[in-house]
Amino acid sequence: MSDAPTRQVVLIVEDEALVRMTAVDMVEEAGFEVLEATNADEAILLLEARSDITVVFTDIEMPGSMDGVRLAAAVRGRWPPIKIIATSGRYVVRDGDLPSGGLFLPKPYSPNQISSALRALTAQA
Repeated sequence: MSDAPTRQVVLIVEDEALVRMTAVDMVEEAGFEVLEATNADEAILLLEARSDITVVFTDIEMPGSMDGVRLAAAVRGRWPPIKIIATSGRYVVRDGDLPSGGLFLPKPYSPNQISSALRALTAQA
């Protein structure tokens, strides 16, 4: 695989530790490198520090200064190439909630849903 020397990096933003650990496992199984944040503020700090993040996979309902929808908008505004996947068990995403090209995955999601969503988004890169 000399044409792909580094794996794409996915930033998972999820405040519930067990859910985050499960998501990390699924994303790593799909062949991606993973960074973790427990809220949008941590996510922004990581995005400012790292230039290799290709996808932000965020929960919508989180404590902190912004929820996942606002985080998605902030990411699109400051780092336009980064792809966005949002997820929630309760929140229903309406048209216009996520930036164009953003994907929504309802919880609970399966490893297949995660890997196909990530592949679909990163294939556009």
